[in-house]
Amino acid sequence: MKAVVCVKRVPDTEARIRVAANGTEIEGAGVKYVMNPYDEFAVEAALKVREAEADGVVTALAVGPVEVTETLRNALARGADDAVLLTADASAEGLAVAEAIAAELRERDFDIVLFGAKAIDDDQQAMGAMVAELLELPAATVVTEFRATSGSVEASRAIEGGVEIVELRMPCILTITKGAYEPRYPSLKGIMAAKSKPLVEKPAAVGAARTRVLSLEAPTERTAGRIVGQGVDAVPELVRLLREEAKAI
Repeated sequence: MKAVVCVKRVPDTEARIRVAANGTEIEGAGVKYVMNPYDEFAVEAALKVREAEADGVVTALAVGPVEVTETLRNALARGADDAVLLTADASAEGLAVAEAIAAELRERDFDIVLFGAKAIDDDQQAMGAMVAELLELPAATVVTEFRATSGSVEASRAIEGGVEIVELRMPCILTITKGAYEPRYPSLKGIMAAKSKPLVEKPAAVGAARTRVLSLEAPTERTAGRIVGQGVDAVPELVRLLREEAKAI
């Protein structure tokens, strides 16, 4: 099994995010960056498949500036065999990134490509689907678990009220969400081994942007809550406030 796992570098979920002076980007100074949490599920899924078969290769792939090598080294420390960084500007838009990934994959022999179900920074959930469309490959999104057999993949997707089982021929693309794959932590041995594993850098084939960010704004500050009374005695005042102030009823 030859698996490619696409990972993204994103701000830590606990980082304090501020809008930069240009109004179109976040202020990067002092912000800690980590591997996108959903991509951690994808990395773990690839490693589980390789371990189950006692064979195979897991390649981590990313698009972005040279700083993304840290994220790729993290994937190598977890157990990936090698990594590829397609160097590009950090602000490259989603479709342009998908085109760069697709161009790289066309030059590779693979059985399965895994993505995280979405990225936590822009909440984009289309990357895996876009790459699948560009490569004309079958795809399944928000997969909680999958099983690879000879020439095909059986994937479980969580849907409202149940689980959907889909079968895809290989090569195929899956986007992985929280489910059966609890991410492992890089071990000290893995961290040391990652330093000697292959990590190739090459220019990304990024096309022209079709969209651009016009502006970013911080969320509106929430007003402080207030207590209008105790128990049933508070109901009349609460109803009045909902009707006259909040205009909710």
